[in-house]
Amino acid sequence: MSDFVKEDNVFVNQDAESREAVLRFIADRAAELGITDDADAVYEAFLAREDMGETGMTDGFAVPHAKTDAIKRAAVIVVKNNRALEWPSFDDKPVDVAISLLVPDGEAGTTHIKLLSKTAVLLMREEFKSLVRSTDDRKAIADAINAGIEED
Repeated sequence: MSDFVKEDNVFVNQDAESREAVLRFIADRAAELGITDDADAVYEAFLAREDMGETGMTDGFAVPHAKTDAIKRAAVIVVKNNRALEWPSFDDKPVDVAISLLVPDGEAGTTHIKLLSKTAVLLMREEFKSLVRSTDDRKAIADAINAGIEED
């Protein structure tokens, strides 16, 4: 799974003005990247999950996730926004980095849980958060996430 997160799935210097705009951006990029043929269904899946509870973690990071049969293959898309946005989070701080998980419905209990747990572990590591904050190198960000996903 070493190239699970591709450099093309990392978007830096974005100018989204709301959480919904970030989620719409991710859904639209998922369609461009061939992850889905239905960006609207993916966007709706993100919104449905957001309604269930916060996906904002801590320190300005969020992990929005969509599970729908409109997603053809599991993927991660990262958005690094130029400003922090209102986003319900565990520490009540705004969010400027979204590490989104896109999972086909059929893999909801396996791939989804694995990706979510591996991402949560990464977000507990100061060195990972510092790296993401300090660089706009899309490959470096993708590689750091891939390394975390591969760990046992």
